[in-house]
Amino acid sequence: MNDCFICNKHAGIIQTSGMTIYEDDFVYVGHIDRNGDPNYLGHIMIDLKRHAPTLGDLNMEEAKVFGLTMAKVSRALMESEGAEHIYSYVLGDAVPHLHMHMVPRYPGTPKEYWGPNAVYDWEGAPMGDNDDVSALCTRIKIYLENHANE
Repeated sequence: MNDCFICNKHAGIIQTSGMTIYEDDFVYVGHIDRNGDPNYLGHIMIDLKRHAPTLGDLNMEEAKVFGLTMAKVSRALMESEGAEHIYSYVLGDAVPHLHMHMVPRYPGTPKEYWGPNAVYDWEGAPMGDNDDVSALCTRIKIYLENHANE
């Protein structure tokens, strides 16, 4: 899969913002990278490690790990970062390799900016550079390590 962005990211060919939050044999968790533009803090990506285009391509073991990871990352964003709601979505149109977007909504976000893409348009949205992203990734990673058996 030489032309797959996510496969190339996992192979270390492409570098992204932040750091690895969590990784096992099935999934990779990291922060979204906006190619040098400020990042919405907490926009997390859960990638399936095996190249598979859609949710329907998961085997049952992958599905279990993927679902548990979604729940754990959501909890981490809420408890560690103070998010009040987590949006999640899979599109797969631009990058046909299964990855889940997890986008937190923080307290004080005006209702007209609710939604996984609308939060980016809010002037008060928590945006940050790579240092901010790395700090958030570290907090989420520590939270997941401290709550691994929950």
